[in-house]
Amino acid sequence: MLSILVLHGPNLNLLGKREPGIYGYVTLEAINQLLEKEAHSLGVEVSALQSNHEGVLIDAIHAAQMRHDGILINAGAYTHTSIALRDAIAAVAIPTVEVHLSNIYRRESFRHHSYIAPVSIGQISGFGAESYRLGLQALVHHLRLVALQKG
Repeated sequence: MLSILVLHGPNLNLLGKREPGIYGYVTLEAINQLLEKEAHSLGVEVSALQSNHEGVLIDAIHAAQMRHDGILINAGAYTHTSIALRDAIAAVAIPTVEVHLSNIYRRESFRHHSYIAPVSIGQISGFGAESYRLGLQALVHHLRLVALQKG
């Protein structure tokens, strides 16, 4: 069974309360429940972790090498600042999909650059909590397609 690591970056623990005009009223717990339900329907396992600390996220990415087939990540503000997260994803070479609740390209200009995007297989943003579900579907589709191609 495919195993997906879901990483939530800084401030995502405040979803539902934090700037609801941008991020909505859906809580992180509700997003994780949505992902569990979608994972069940796809026949995969998900393991979610939220941290406000860059090093914790990097350690989780490193540990994923032995445990997970793919990574679904919303790095939050680290998307636009963390070369270290980018390097960790590149180092482990695990297929990764970047997701964002808001459309980062319709927001402040500093949010238009992602360090994660160049080392990801794709990026989904702007669909609220659905971004996560769509990202999981895309990642699982990619992993299964690669497995079929390898025979």
